[in-house]
Amino acid sequence: MSSRLKKRIKQLINDYDTVVKVIDKDAKDDTSERAYGGIIRATKGKLQEHITEEIIKIAWEELGGDEDRLSIDSKKHKIPINISYVKSKIKDSDVKKYILDNIDDYYYGLSVDKQVYIDGKFVLGIECKAYTENAMLKRILVDFYLLKTKFPNISSYLFQLESQLGGDYSQLKDKTFGSHSTHTLLSYFENVELKIMTFIKGERKVDKPIHKYFKPIEEKQLIFAVNLVKKDLENYL
Repeated sequence: MSSRLKKRIKQLINDYDTVVKVIDKDAKDDTSERAYGGIIRATKGKLQEHITEEIIKIAWEELGGDEDRLSIDSKKHKIPINISYVKSKIKDSDVKKYILDNIDDYYYGLSVDKQVYIDGKFVLGIECKAYTENAMLKRILVDFYLLKTKFPNISSYLFQLESQLGGDYSQLKDKTFGSHSTHTLLSYFENVELKIMTFIKGERKVDKPIHKYFKPIEEKQLIFAVNLVKKDLENYL
């Protein structure tokens, strides 16, 4: 590991430690109308988004990529209506004609948390979660399925601090076998090759949140995530 990479990874660990150790106090001290739980969830979500964005930047820098070629956003993309649905499923001729006459207005705005572009081309999408369970995974898979109808070549990732997917996603082993439920869901989205990264060891426990029962973020997982992203981004050097 290069000294530059080691320094950047150490900074990410420091960022995580600092935020998680004060998040409970900050939420209790907040005098706004936001609920305590909402503040906690929002802060953890922003923390994971920060970690994810830094991993992307580190990966591109490690490849020697020009920073001006890289951009990251979460803007919504217009997913157009499926024409075959209009032509074959809409039975009422007036409704069908109305939709076809106004076809440009029929779309769904969709994005994932971190969308990576090289030279303006959308190449990689990452959904960021404090934790994920399988009901949430269904939504993530649907989002990527729809995005890939318009951007078929994007790489798809889920970055989660903790896992509640079952199986061994939370064990952080060199080889992950996954869980029965998760693999079953993945099997129905053949156009989505979702890469799942977990950063904190041990299954998420509802009664032991990390801001009260601190668990460290794993350095090896951060490095692994950087190398995983590098493999996708090196295709665009």
